[in-house]
Amino acid sequence: MISASARLLRLVSLLAARPSWTCDELADRMAVTDRTVRRDIAKLRELGYAVESDPGPWGGYRLRAGSRVPPLILDDEEALAVAIGLREAALSGALGGDQAALSALLKLRQVLPRRIADRLGEMDAAFVHTPRNGGPQITAGMLLELAAACRRGERARLSYRDWEGTATVRDVDPYRLVHTGRLWYFVARDVTRDQWRTFRADRVDRIRPTGQRVELTDPPDPASLVSRSVATGPYPLYATIRLAMSMNEALRLIPSTVGTHRPEGPDATIVDIGGPDADGLAGYLLGLATPLRVLSPESVRQALLRRTRELFEENDGVRPHEDGAGPR
Repeated sequence: MISASARLLRLVSLLAARPSWTCDELADRMAVTDRTVRRDIAKLRELGYAVESDPGPWGGYRLRAGSRVPPLILDDEEALAVAIGLREAALSGALGGDQAALSALLKLRQVLPRRIADRLGEMDAAFVHTPRNGGPQITAGMLLELAAACRRGERARLSYRDWEGTATVRDVDPYRLVHTGRLWYFVARDVTRDQWRTFRADRVDRIRPTGQRVELTDPPDPASLVSRSVATGPYPLYATIRLAMSMNEALRLIPSTVGTHRPEGPDATIVDIGGPDADGLAGYLLGLATPLRVLSPESVRQALLRRTRELFEENDGVRPHEDGAGPR
């Protein structure tokens, strides 16, 4: 049995994780009785946590927005500095694929006093982030809304624009946010199609909770789903190539977000790559600077041969200068 102090910390963490919990849910998560939950809630209130409750069998407990954040003692400037730091870490991807900064920011924002939350909102509206690698921007507010939807455990209504700009509204069961180093992707189950989908976070116009609780069964690996979705995106042309190297070596050469890989024995890998046209794909393959065989289509094979011939002809007959340097 865990100590009373450890149990209280666990209870605070659960209350901060989502907007509302029933007494039975908390008791089940903490492996204690309903009576213990009610006693611990009373103890938290004595310690200064603003825990609100709704009466009735379907009522729940929640941390009131704007309450202070014991046992941390932060003044207004410190709380604002922490919130800004966490937001920048989440937007920049400084922690890689880890969503710890985003999760911590959600918890902090839930209990920030209104005066600090308003100041943070003003900064969100004033700050502009330079897109990395020419990629689109996503606001901190939208990123937090999507993260909150994933934590809430409720069905949501998603207003979304696809890659052609077509606007749709669909019901989804949110699951995870995935950062690829350049873009954020929202992973959710499309209720109507009964399929797990990935949505570009910067193309989300709005997300609203429906209040309908959902229990996700057999969710996918979100990172793998995003990698497959990005690699097999809406390209007009695909090429299949064979690399004389192992699967691990091929993945280091061509990331999983660029192509889909499958082994052909221990020393060869087949990779499918999408691109804008045959010439563009040939340029990418030539830039890999490694032996490869184009299996299909013929248009990409011919484009690669043409580029190779042009490169050879440009350098054929060139003689180095006497000092050993190349042509100037």
